[in-house]
Amino acid sequence: MKIEIWSDVACPWCYIGKRRFETALAAFPHRESVEVTWRSYQLDPTVPDHYDGTELDYLSTRKGMAPDQVSQMFEHVAAQAKGEGLNYRFDDVVVANSFTAHRLIHLAAAHGKQDAAKERLLNDHFEHGKDIGNEEYLTSVGLDLGIDAGDVAELFSTAKYADDVRQDFAEARALGITGVPFFVIDRKFGLSGAQPADTFTAALEQAWQESNPLVLVNSAGDGAGEACGPAGCSH
Repeated sequence: MKIEIWSDVACPWCYIGKRRFETALAAFPHRESVEVTWRSYQLDPTVPDHYDGTELDYLSTRKGMAPDQVSQMFEHVAAQAKGEGLNYRFDDVVVANSFTAHRLIHLAAAHGKQDAAKERLLNDHFEHGKDIGNEEYLTSVGLDLGIDAGDVAELFSTAKYADDVRQDFAEARALGITGVPFFVIDRKFGLSGAQPADTFTAALEQAWQESNPLVLVNSAGDGAGEACGPAGCSH
């Protein structure tokens, strides 16, 4: 079973959704048969590599939201994050363009480290105030993941994986995805937002049953064994 998750490193609900999905997947009996792929998405592609201002400044100035409204939103999201064991620090968040970070995630995927890269970037962005648009920081993440220094440096000297990131954007548009996180199971089932773990569990079970239907090896009147039913037992 293949699960694709469209997500942005700069999206606070995406980290919460990741945790809730992981909770459901950990308890899923067929989790070893599940392949998870992270897909790129940008909430605001126009953000500069580094925005000179706080997250509150950014949302109130560029998005036209009232500062009080932004602060209330931060409190609500932080409370939800805390419920998943995450410690959001919005006052320390560095607003930056996430495009190169998405390229790094694609590079990490080529080395079998995609989920680790996604986790590290989300954690550093929302809990530790790291600059996800900074070359030095992204280089350190790549090296910490065990990726060859030359491969990491190539991200900043070429446009490698840029087309892959844009392809993810295009697929999101084709699927009608307008917000993240968005979870797609076997390109048949879609879940929008950071759903509760129970909702992810139900979706996993339904998708598994659809792709692995129970096949009866016998049928009534054709070697059926003795059994009991609502009308009684066979005799």
